[in-house]
Amino acid sequence: MINDPETSPGFLLWHVTLRWQRAVAAALGPLGLTHVQFVLLACTWWLNTHGETDPNQLAVARQAGTDVKMTSQVLARLEARRLIMRTVDPSDTRAKLLRITPAGAALAQQAITVVDAVDDEFFGPVADRPGLTEMLTALR
Repeated sequence: MINDPETSPGFLLWHVTLRWQRAVAAALGPLGLTHVQFVLLACTWWLNTHGETDPNQLAVARQAGTDVKMTSQVLARLEARRLIMRTVDPSDTRAKLLRITPAGAALAQQAITVVDAVDDEFFGPVADRPGLTEMLTALR
């Protein structure tokens, strides 16, 4: 049993995650995106450009690792900003298909560049970044 929070992996991960999220939020602020809006916009863009022309909201939620209901609410906000288009799936009227707009694609790519820069700076001190990525992938 670990009694010292300074040696607790979960507690340390909590603190690191909060610090990283603050850095990402600060970088995305000037672009008018929250962190979750960025993730869903970037996932929609990625799916649209990598073989899923019109993914549904469930596919985007799975890609992002987000709650389906919350995903729908955030996607509605992105749609209101004309960054994505949602259309009813003709084969399942309960589902919405997603397509990123040209403005959304441009913003997604800009935001990805911004977040990549945050990641480079934040994780720069880590000597074994491939090892860190491998560890995080295993934990995911």
